[in-house]
Amino acid sequence: MSPLMFERLGFAFLDTVSMVGISAIIAVLAGIPLAVFLVLSSPGGLIRAPRVHRVLAAVINGFRAAPFIVLLVALLPFTRLVTGTTIGVWAAIVPLSISATPFFARIAEVSLREVDHGLIEAAQAIGCRRWHIVRHVLLPEALPGIIGGFTITIVSMIGASAMAGAVGAGGLGDMAIRYGYQRFDTTVMAVVLAVLIAMVCLVQFAGDYTVRRLRAR
Repeated sequence: MSPLMFERLGFAFLDTVSMVGISAIIAVLAGIPLAVFLVLSSPGGLIRAPRVHRVLAAVINGFRAAPFIVLLVALLPFTRLVTGTTIGVWAAIVPLSISATPFFARIAEVSLREVDHGLIEAAQAIGCRRWHIVRHVLLPEALPGIIGGFTITIVSMIGASAMAGAVGAGGLGDMAIRYGYQRFDTTVMAVVLAVLIAMVCLVQFAGDYTVRRLRAR
């Protein structure tokens, strides 16, 4: 690869990190409240709103069932409304966030449901309010599982960000298609693939390490 290609690789890497990083933050900020509400509003939960729970669960399942590339195209009008464009990094953040949020919410919900119900009953027995139970019992006890689920979410988002390059979203996927596939340059494609694999391995290692530290406390 030429020095120019390495420079483009650096910019593409930063674009991918920006897409995944910002989308991951949005997924956490939106996904955890969704997961908490799904657990609290479920039958036997602390709020018990079965109708709202069913509607919200159906919406989340609908977005989860949609393939990312289909969701990416279907959200183009909404993406243009939010960002003013349908290409580039910021245009990719919108569908990435919308795709990752329900995915992460369901994983976080599973972790929250695995919290020992006896701890919740003990907190209720000493007069803790719902918010205190969520903040001091549910979330701390489920944190290792939530971190593990967040790791899986980021890994899937890295793959989705590469797929978004097919529609001009920028990043490593765009570079692989534009300078590798379309120009029949297998070296560029191999280097981009190696960078993506390294990113996934690094994220997975960091997530697993964090989970082990949390469970060892």
